[in-house]
Amino acid sequence: MYSSLCNTGNFSPAPDPPPGLINAACIQLQKHSFMKRRIPAIVLIPVTAILSIGLYALITSQTTGKQKPITVAQTQQAVNFSSPAEFVSAAKTTTPAVVHIRTIMNADAGGGNPLFELYGIPQNQGPSRGSGSGVTIAEDGYIVTNNHVVENASQIEVIYPDRRSFKAKLLGRDVATDLALIKVDAKNLPTVKMGNSDNTEVGEWVLAIGYPLSLNTTVTAGIISAKGRSIGILDRPTQQGSEAPAVTSPVESFIQTDAAINPGNSGGALVNTRGELIGINAAIASLTGSYAGYGFAIPSNLVTKVVNDIREFGEVRRGYLGISFPAPATEEQYFKQQGINPASVKGVLITDVQEGSAAAQAGIQPGDIVQSIDGAAINSSAEFSERIARHRPGDEVKLGILRKGSTKTVIAKLKGQASLAKANTGKTSEEISNRLGARFEPLTDAQKQRYRLPAGVVITEIKQGGLFDQLGLAPGTVIVLVNGKGVNSSKDIDDIFRASGSNRIRIDGLAPDGTRIAFTFSLGA
Repeated sequence: MYSSLCNTGNFSPAPDPPPGLINAACIQLQKHSFMKRRIPAIVLIPVTAILSIGLYALITSQTTGKQKPITVAQTQQAVNFSSPAEFVSAAKTTTPAVVHIRTIMNADAGGGNPLFELYGIPQNQGPSRGSGSGVTIAEDGYIVTNNHVVENASQIEVIYPDRRSFKAKLLGRDVATDLALIKVDAKNLPTVKMGNSDNTEVGEWVLAIGYPLSLNTTVTAGIISAKGRSIGILDRPTQQGSEAPAVTSPVESFIQTDAAINPGNSGGALVNTRGELIGINAAIASLTGSYAGYGFAIPSNLVTKVVNDIREFGEVRRGYLGISFPAPATEEQYFKQQGINPASVKGVLITDVQEGSAAAQAGIQPGDIVQSIDGAAINSSAEFSERIARHRPGDEVKLGILRKGSTKTVIAKLKGQASLAKANTGKTSEEISNRLGARFEPLTDAQKQRYRLPAGVVITEIKQGGLFDQLGLAPGTVIVLVNGKGVNSSKDIDDIFRASGSNRIRIDGLAPDGTRIAFTFSLGA
């Protein structure tokens, strides 16, 4: 039984790869032992001509002058039963500020997909058009949208509901959160007030506003059906050439809603009944590529941090704690393998602490359970990652820790991304192998012929308790790509690991029976 990761859009699909190859447009995930039921396909929802959602290096641009930071509304959420009048008021307040974004991507705007390049599969070289949504957050023309709406765009056009049209400039984007900030040269534009996503509640009424299916401004209503969702949509191979870096520590803690969202809604607004922006719509869960009842939005508090960083610095500056914990998809399986009752873990279990990191200096130890950050209770690793991602290097965070039945509070001063890369650079091949808990050998000629692969490595040994063992992988599994780059030897894996500076590793390959697999594991936060 399988699920698939597929993006949608108005494009002509590339030819199917030969049997046994990994298709970047629709990656089949092997059903591991911890999967109990079929998982719907998680689909990115722009109407674009991009074949796969890439993992790109941050694009930065100089901003002019000191900008006033975006702030969130301080209104506390109250339990209420919304009336039709509230829906009408919220829609009238916000729709003038939600824009239609049209893009043009030239053939040379980005490198080819490494999956196709690796196997010599032809790719469409013509220019393509894309369509999405955006939200105006400042009167002088600042607009937030999804990274996947504007990535590789050579031209960006913004159209307001009143039919005014502007050329937009890309100021910066953050692949780790799938957010981007663009700007148009205009004044006195309508805006949406930034809300406080921490105050949202499951069951609360919300409106989704955008430009789905190339329609004009469209408003749909629903409720928040869950919070802190991690769906693995940002852990995908890069669409650029093999030299492009992979996503560093993707941050997924989506607000899930049943408000109808379709292709074209990407980058649009999720607002509460007071007309406050509580999320940027980013993805849908669907077996067809169209709305099937589940949509996902990036929380507004994380949006605020990313936007303010881009406006002030031209890039996103993220603080890191330097710890490892089970990835959301494998968390329950990990607990069971370690003989831990999942119900007993109220918070995030720390499995490793990076030497010299902020966590190490604060005295955090493997086996600790982080139960709160700055006084806010933490219930999942997805929520934990988002809370940390809101901070910059140098920020101090107060962590509530449970250690061997006793609680304590520690203060950690977060460090920058460079410290992670430096720590990885100094690791030996033996240390990397021990951390992964596996050994590799190049594919033999017989294996290449069997799987119809020109290259790759095969796992020859799985060590009990290692990361690969926790993922349920078996000897004989073939690894084709690591962080979107082809591998031919264990040295290739070591080099990619050292160079990435990434807290997560994305691996694409084949199970021993030839079925396609794709998985990501966490190396820290």
